[in-house]
Amino acid sequence: MSINETAISFREDATDWSRGKSWIWRAPVLLYFAYTGARHTIDPYYGSIFSGITFGIHELGHVLFSFLGEFAMVAGGSFCQLAAPIAAGIILLRQRDYFGTAVTGAWLSLSLYNLAVYIGDARAQQLPLLGLTDDPMHDWHYLLSKMGLLALDTKIAFLTRGIAFLVLLASLVLGAWLCFMMARKKET
Repeated sequence: MSINETAISFREDATDWSRGKSWIWRAPVLLYFAYTGARHTIDPYYGSIFSGITFGIHELGHVLFSFLGEFAMVAGGSFCQLAAPIAAGIILLRQRDYFGTAVTGAWLSLSLYNLAVYIGDARAQQLPLLGLTDDPMHDWHYLLSKMGLLALDTKIAFLTRGIAFLVLLASLVLGAWLCFMMARKKET
């Protein structure tokens, strides 16, 4: 199936899915993500409820990958903080919960914004670090140093923020379109 055919199929299925669903309960969720995403875009250090969730998942990633060696353990935190919303999105998409998929996309964007701050601090190492030990390691200083990319920390962070913004925008557009389709289907 071509990309165009896939997009048409998705649009038709999402339109059918919208029938009988209430936009009223979903619009505040979308507005929350729009507000929070805008705050993350304006202020890289902004923290929302998802910052705490992301931190917990990040730390869990270190534990989950600890048996694979130091590099994998360090990278596992960032991997898990991105993998969790992606996995949730895939599960919701497979269940045809398109609004839930939009929400997990917004969550992914917030996680990417959070990650960009961490990456951008790799050389400076000025962020206060929290972790499971008394002297936590700066993940991205270690990772970028090992890969010989430490001098590119701010450029990689900028790229990550750009991706975060695009994912946020796409998620909000999808969520708004779904709410519009739900409202429209109620009227007909």
